[in-house]
Amino acid sequence: MGGAGEMSTATHDELDHQHGSSTSITLPSREILDGAGEILRALAAPVRIAIVLQLNESQRCVHELVDALGVPQPLVSQHLRILKAAGVVAGERAGREVMYRLVDHHLAHIVVDAVTHAGEGHR
Repeated sequence: MGGAGEMSTATHDELDHQHGSSTSITLPSREILDGAGEILRALAAPVRIAIVLQLNESQRCVHELVDALGVPQPLVSQHLRILKAAGVVAGERAGREVMYRLVDHHLAHIVVDAVTHAGEGHR
């Protein structure tokens, strides 16, 4: 099998036939596959995983995330921008604070499942 870089340049036909199965699956459009890749890339950092886990519990402002994660505020803000750009989180102003929340809790399941799987020693 090729690496992730090769997979991203494969055509739908190549993806359909990579596994050599006689039963082919119908793949989503390239636009949907690209969007899924963007979401997974946005989730692929330990700090962002921790942010999603925090926001899965309840909405939080930046200083609450800084306190919970023990990382500097600029780093939390940078990771929130990445998650926001990917459509994972949304921010709403509440007075002087911006409260961040998950856009879709289905995304939290991806993170929780990955964390659970890693905790079971399956790497």
